[in-house]
Amino acid sequence: MKQILLADDHHIVRQGIQMIIENLIDECEIKHASSLVGIRQAFEQNAFNFAILDAQLPDGNCMEILKEFKAKCPDVKILVFSSFEEETYALKFLDGGADGFLSKLSDENEIEDALAQLFENGYYHSTLTQTLLKLAHIQPNVLNPLNQLSQREMEIAVLYSKGHGNLEIANQLSIRQNTVSTYKKRIFEKLEINKMIDLIEVMKKYHDF
Repeated sequence: MKQILLADDHHIVRQGIQMIIENLIDECEIKHASSLVGIRQAFEQNAFNFAILDAQLPDGNCMEILKEFKAKCPDVKILVFSSFEEETYALKFLDGGADGFLSKLSDENEIEDALAQLFENGYYHSTLTQTLLKLAHIQPNVLNPLNQLSQREMEIAVLYSKGHGNLEIANQLSIRQNTVSTYKKRIFEKLEINKMIDLIEVMKKYHDF
């Protein structure tokens, strides 16, 4: 009997997914959770074969628990079911330990197909995700512009995004202020931005998530 966890803060979403699963699998036991705390408790008490997790729950993002659960239960197959844009977030969750990403904008047939593939193959990659994986292999900077930054540039970009000024960064990294300014110029050129607010937005989208 397959052990399956459904995690979403909306009861109606969990019920809808459960109905689809029960049409696909004859023998399964399905547990529900509506928060990260609930997910952790469920994993402590059960050895799941599969987990369908909402990306964003009231008490946090499931990204922070993916590797934790893979370490505890290496064989569990995890599908992230999310309203986040697939183009922006699918590969982040795959890199984080998920075995698939499914948009909540998908129609019922696509949801059923995704779950069937997850149960049969252990993963689900939509046509878009497959394209993103190929593109990431060929041109990684296209999907995440932060990949262009050197380690030091990334370090400084993070500090800028947290509100630190040139003097604070210089003191923290034991470098000169004009050196920080030079790095800032390089960062802006590589990311093709010209305002600090633009850097903050890029960091929120591609790093801080």
